[in-house]
Amino acid sequence: MFQDLTEKLETVLRKLKGHGKLTEKNISESMREIRRVLLEADVNYKVARQFIAGVEQKALGQEVLKSITPGQQVVKIIYDELTFLMGEKADQIQFSNVPPSVIMLVGLQGSGKTTLAGKIGQYLRKKGRNPLLVAADIYRPAAIQQLSVVGRATGLKTYSEESQHAAAICEHAVDFARKNMFDTVIIDTAGRLHIDDDLMGELIDIRKVTNPSEILFVADGMTGQDAVNTASAFQEKLGFDGIVLTKMDGDARGGAALSIRAVTDKPIKFLSVGEKFDRLEVFHPERMASRILGMGDVVSLVEKAQEAIDQEKAIKLERKLSREEFTLEDFYDQLQQVRKMGPLQDILAMMPGQMNKALRGVTVDDKALVMIEAIINSMTKEERRRPNLINGSRKKRISRGSGTTVQDVNRLINQFNMMQKMIKMMKKGGGKRMRIPFGF
Repeated sequence: MFQDLTEKLETVLRKLKGHGKLTEKNISESMREIRRVLLEADVNYKVARQFIAGVEQKALGQEVLKSITPGQQVVKIIYDELTFLMGEKADQIQFSNVPPSVIMLVGLQGSGKTTLAGKIGQYLRKKGRNPLLVAADIYRPAAIQQLSVVGRATGLKTYSEESQHAAAICEHAVDFARKNMFDTVIIDTAGRLHIDDDLMGELIDIRKVTNPSEILFVADGMTGQDAVNTASAFQEKLGFDGIVLTKMDGDARGGAALSIRAVTDKPIKFLSVGEKFDRLEVFHPERMASRILGMGDVVSLVEKAQEAIDQEKAIKLERKLSREEFTLEDFYDQLQQVRKMGPLQDILAMMPGQMNKALRGVTVDDKALVMIEAIINSMTKEERRRPNLINGSRKKRISRGSGTTVQDVNRLINQFNMMQKMIKMMKKGGGKRMRIPFGF
């Protein structure tokens, strides 16, 4: 996410920090370069101009020019301005005092509303709510069936009718939810390839009969400035309470995330960062600013680890490590927990400081983890506990059972042996308590 923007900004800031003394001239030159980088990332030109003006005004202050580390001071100013630009703090979904709360998803066709309905439903269910998905797209072929598939995949109840009146469907769905103890209704509305009066009229009718506590505008993050323009039109004609940017795991240039909040004055509430239904992130402006500036995102990384890692297993593993009893079974358990945190590429991007820079550009093949799991699953319990039993004939059996080669099996065993040696060395180094914070 935003890798190109991050690398270009870092190049500019590296030059700035390289100056022993900052002057009005080199600050102004750097600001011009940053403005160019922002425009290349498809940031709205007015937003880019206001951002640069705000940074330049603070950077030219005497406290920066006379600072011992002026370059670092300017980076801090840019971080603060980015955070302010994107909304300063995370904004939560609002619920009505009397259930069911209604959440309307609106946006153009292809922005990802149907999949997002399942993601938000699953997210809210984890928070203790009981959501109902409503199919209100009566135009797109197979739209109702698609939402039904999403419902089955997430285990969420879906509501649909054979009707040509979307507002009536939504009104009936709210009544159904009230009678059947659903406290949240998520409406997947119809989209268009472009904004027209019929679309807006239908959305306004749905808003009137359901009285939603939240209207979320869903924007394709890869469309950049186009997403901002569409959001402005929806805000003018319909109005909405928050924004969700989808497809942010793709080649998003960052323009939408940096512009849409400033242009619409509405908060970004979620980022959709993958196809799986658990790949939904609450948008934290300060964390996103940190990522964009290449500082990583330790808080999000820790939160993901806390969700994925079984604390009881972690304590047991710690005891085993202290006794040098780490086995392939333990390795497999750790692998499973790390995979729950999401794609490894995303996890590495959250690493802070120099680690973040060192790992940037490193390609991580998640399929390799699948292969490792297949190899370990093809072993007997005894072989997992005592890998030294695995001779030539066993390796052939394991490779056939896992659909891999003997070389792949050898590679895994060699890596595991190296890991065991590292654990022994760490223990000899004097560590009484060995903690594995994020898996192996």
